[in-house]
Amino acid sequence: MAWKLMPLLLLAWIATTCSARDRTDLLNVCMDAKHHKTKPGPEDKLHNQCSPWRRNACCSVNTSQELHKDTSSLYNFNWDHCGKMEPACKRHFIQDNCLYECSPNLGPWIQKVDTSWRKERFLDVPLCKEDCQSWWADCQTSFTCKSNWHRGWDWSSGVNKCPLGAVCRTFESYFPTPAALCEGLWSHSYKVSNYSRGSGRCIQMWFDPEQGNPNEEVARFYAAAMNAEAMPHGMGLHLLCLVPILPLWLLN
Repeated sequence: MAWKLMPLLLLAWIATTCSARDRTDLLNVCMDAKHHKTKPGPEDKLHNQCSPWRRNACCSVNTSQELHKDTSSLYNFNWDHCGKMEPACKRHFIQDNCLYECSPNLGPWIQKVDTSWRKERFLDVPLCKEDCQSWWADCQTSFTCKSNWHRGWDWSSGVNKCPLGAVCRTFESYFPTPAALCEGLWSHSYKVSNYSRGSGRCIQMWFDPEQGNPNEEVARFYAAAMNAEAMPHGMGLHLLCLVPILPLWLLN
């Protein structure tokens, strides 16, 4: 009789293993950071560039409004630290911030950090190549004094200023390639993908909300890949092969 219990024990083991290794917590989640909501949800009145996330957002209406200011009270960060940033360039930075603050689809790339203002960040998000290229192209004639904006600023006035000795030059001087901008600007928050928008394999910085959120599919793909990698080598395939014969085993 003991052999008849084997399929039941196997099913129980599968359920326990899958539960222990479940990576669905990577989907539809908000980062543990300064201004993020604890859980995503509808925000019908998200402002301007943040509006694509209004159906399911990690940001509040107030956060979305602040992100559009030249010097936001959220982080006291001044885009115009080397003179007025071109509007076409600034649009990309606002979209970048909206993605960071509002998106619930960055779970596969969230990493723990130990800082005073956030406990998590995202790392190496596969940014669609067109998004990076257009960001870089539209910022060529704007000016900055640093290639890494995460650290090294002079905050003595309460607002970021160029550190002593830093020289304001065009973006092209500090970011000679699209990858230099998108990957270096925020300490590798992004990694430029070889995939294009609409491929289901790269994150879009902005999208038409009437067409749905394409980043949901992307997050599901990478979460599933991470889940498969987390299982012992070959185990996932063996379990899938056993599933069809379990009903027959139980009948016998």
